[in-house]
Amino acid sequence: MRGVKRVVLVLSVLIVALVVLGFVLENQQAVSVSFLGWSTMQMPTSVFMVLSLIVGMVIGPVLGVLLRVNGRRRSKPSER
Repeated sequence: MRGVKRVVLVLSVLIVALVVLGFVLENQQAVSVSFLGWSTMQMPTSVFMVLSLIVGMVIGPVLGVLLRVNGRRRSKPSER
């Protein structure tokens, strides 16, 4: 059973890697992003998409942990 799980995991990782590679190869048009007066140099569209994905994957769990910790503080009864 352990071998089947390993094969499924490896195949899943390979499929995701191929999809990402295809996305990067299909989105090579250079663009410049402007936001609140800031402007970036021209880079392929895929760079901005992958960076935004990575930032979201970092910020999401951090906010989840912060909200969970904040919720625990509020739910504790006051000791007076």
